[in-house]
Amino acid sequence: METMNLPLGARLWIADAPKDPKGMILICPGGGYQWLSPREAQPVAHAFAAAGWAAAVVYYTVREKPGQPPLGTLPVRQLGEALQTMQQRFPALSALVCGFSAGGHLAASLGVHWRELGLPRPDGMILGYPVITAGKYAHRGSIENLTGADDPAWFSLEKQVTADTPPVFFWHTVTDPEVPVQNSLLLADALSTAGVRYEMHLYPRGVHGLSLATPEVDEPEKHRVADPHIAGWFGQCLEWLDILKTTKE
Repeated sequence: METMNLPLGARLWIADAPKDPKGMILICPGGGYQWLSPREAQPVAHAFAAAGWAAAVVYYTVREKPGQPPLGTLPVRQLGEALQTMQQRFPALSALVCGFSAGGHLAASLGVHWRELGLPRPDGMILGYPVITAGKYAHRGSIENLTGADDPAWFSLEKQVTADTPPVFFWHTVTDPEVPVQNSLLLADALSTAGVRYEMHLYPRGVHGLSLATPEVDEPEKHRVADPHIAGWFGQCLEWLDILKTTKE
């Protein structure tokens, strides 16, 4: 394991890489752009590493107090820098981004805005219950921490998808009370319209923030308990990754 401080202010935690990794995955934990969830960070990296993938966690800048300036594009530029750093370390490997909740918004932001910002394009995106829209179904706290009172349209990612957006695997619970499932539905519609390949899984019940949905990330006081059915997302994701490696876009 290794930790690196990057020039734009993010910290990169790199898990021990397996021998001959299949590719690399950068993980963005959620937390409403206000804090970073440990349950969506290193446990996820360890799971991908155990499955044969090089994995790292990006501890990006957050807005801890409302009085602080909004974050703007800093987190996505930090993620782009982290991706470039990992590409230099593993130049022959495919490079994907993975994020949960607001971290899903961050990962998807790189996926839709990479060209405009002059950042490296990820080869794929893995999103768990992602914040996507700045519209009717927005997670307001996340959007406000990015934009303050400014026009949030640039951060409404369903409006930014193009044919250059990388393939996506994503999942959501239909009963998510914090980030409505409509975020994923809007993303699916935008991806379909743009002709971008994706795989989406919707689970009928479950609270927000389930992470791997395994016993190691249980948080019973918030009703986040292991659920074997929802935990299946990880195995389905690994299958999707294998297909992605053998199929051209």
